[in-house]
Amino acid sequence: MKKLLFLFLLLPIIGNAQFSKDLKKLSRMMKGSYSSNEQHLADSAFFDIRLKIVPIWTQRTDAIWLYVEQAVAGKEDRPYRQRVYRLTEPQTGRFESAVYTLNGPSRFVGNIALVNKITPDSLQLRDGCAVLLQKVGKKKFEGKTGDTSCPSDMRNAAFATSIVTLTSNTLESWDRGYNREGQQVWGSEKGAYIFRKK
Repeated sequence: MKKLLFLFLLLPIIGNAQFSKDLKKLSRMMKGSYSSNEQHLADSAFFDIRLKIVPIWTQRTDAIWLYVEQAVAGKEDRPYRQRVYRLTEPQTGRFESAVYTLNGPSRFVGNIALVNKITPDSLQLRDGCAVLLQKVGKKKFEGKTGDTSCPSDMRNAAFATSIVTLTSNTLESWDRGYNREGQQVWGSEKGAYIFRKK
């Protein structure tokens, strides 16, 4: 009986150990609270945006899961984007951040306990929108979506792209939408948003 209890208590440790050192490092670098206020003050073409990335379902062993909220500063109670990211390492040194949406997302705003009560099968995968990343040097990860693989219907777009650069203190994200003719219809035209960890 004692042996069974010991194995049960050890299971989360074993599960966590199956993730590579770099995958765990990527997740640690991603999680946190971010602000683009510094960039906004230097260039008004960029809005002051707040980004929050929080670990969820930490006992799962299939992937590392993160819950994400993004909102205009001062409107954090009304985020314009809520997502769940699923971090995996399909090949050694190659990482994937799959993107999911939630049903009735407004009920989860600021409520991580409620997010933790749902299960992955209640999410909707944004097929083709995963960000594929790789480690660059010792302190940086870089990645992007496919060129035309991520469908989008926002502001008459046909597809969207994301380019991401991550360091221990910053997350740079350049999201853009394009119509069928390849013309940009939404997103920054000047470059990536630079979010600094608070």
